Amino acid sequence: MNTLLIFDRKHLWHPYTSIEDPLPVYEVISADGVRLKLRDGREIIDGMSSWWAAVHGYNNPALVEAVKAQADTMCHVMFGGITHAPAVELGKRLVEMTPDGLDRLFLSDSGSVAVEVAMKMAMQYFYAKSHWKKPGAKVLRNKKKFLTIASGYHGDTFHAMSVCDPLNGMHTIYQGVLPQYYFAARPEVGFYDAWDEADIESFKTLLMAHHHELCAVILEPIVQGAGGMRFYHPTYLRRVRQLCDEYDVLLIADEIATGFGRTGKLFGCQHADVVPDIMCLGKALTGGYMTLAAVMAKAEVGRVISSGEPHVFMHGPTFMANPLACSVACASLDLLQETQWHTNVSRLELELEKGLAPCRAMAHVVDVRVLGAIGVVELTDPVDMVAVQQRFVEEGVWVRPFGRLVYLMPPYCMSSQDCAFLTRAVVNVVASCTEENRQKGKQAQRKT
Repeated sequence: MNTLLIFDRKHLWHPYTSIEDPLPVYEVISADGVRLKLRDGREIIDGMSSWWAAVHGYNNPALVEAVKAQADTMCHVMFGGITHAPAVELGKRLVEMTPDGLDRLFLSDSGSVAVEVAMKMAMQYFYAKSHWKKPGAKVLRNKKKFLTIASGYHGDTFHAMSVCDPLNGMHTIYQGVLPQYYFAARPEVGFYDAWDEADIESFKTLLMAHHHELCAVILEPIVQGAGGMRFYHPTYLRRVRQLCDEYDVLLIADEIATGFGRTGKLFGCQHADVVPDIMCLGKALTGGYMTLAAVMAKAEVGRVISSGEPHVFMHGPTFMANPLACSVACASLDLLQETQWHTNVSRLELELEKGLAPCRAMAHVVDVRVLGAIGVVELTDPVDMVAVQQRFVEEGVWVRPFGRLVYLMPPYCMSSQDCAFLTRAVVNVVASCTEENRQKGKQAQRKT
């Protein structure tokens, strides 16, 4: 083990791993296109887009140049009392790209913080309305809680954790400390299934019972990400929008993972033709080159917040609207259009479906599902993370499973040849996992 890895293992705390007995890490020395180059000389194809963000791949000339050009002018300046062209240009693009009506923009520095911002907006919206001199306004003072759906994930910061799945998520140890909100049963009707109105009943029942104390519903539109990589029916989302309107509750769409084409639509909400009151964006916003997030809101949300005490929205990240990040985000959004993202995502959808299909015949595979540039193989048992990660690297790909899920979110620029290589590796590794589980079962039988 080289000195870099020794220091890393002893001192650096990687995500979702023990500091005392961490998972192995692989040193990347460069990245280009869809390939990561390791210190030992191997190149591996990235099937994760660096946690779903690097949709254009690595070392893209247009994005690198955007960072360099901005760095020559101004790397950062506070956004309090100051503005700059990169932020304004990004705002123009986002207002034009996002669904009609989302024309107020708040820039933050990560997706999880964007969720915090959106939740604070919803709470302050009804707080402001409660001070209006109108009949019944004071009743709105109680609308401070949230409704969401089980199997969701919205980030690891504190308030974001409160709307992540409380039982099967990653944050169960914080129960009793986090705010207590309402969780409807997760949608069970799949994206391609026939709609069943019974699927919305749990959500509807909770909304009807608690709308007087709810400021907002928050959910991931169509695709639930880290909570289970599940794809649900567009009609569910349409019914959520209708019910929120009926009961005077805001709708927050967490598009951090689904935004910018990943599901086959530019935004997940567009599968259901709905417009949320507030939308969170991140990850692919900058093509994975800088950390940046955005919260889009309807003008009504901004007007109401500004009409009450304290007349301003109480949030201001230090690196809000960082010029470097805004510049590369503008370049990334331009590149989406120039490279015909929809054509590439549609192609990848077909190739992921074809390439992962052999997994359906395996005994320990529960489901194989594909939507847009997302491919998921769900197993009966959790994978051995260390062993599976090593096998993927030996196969020449970078895939990072979690729990029972082996999933792919490749960069949109991935070629058909590389996608076929990637899916073959998944088939091979999943097959070895099922054989390993079969051998473990035999050993257990012999012991009994």
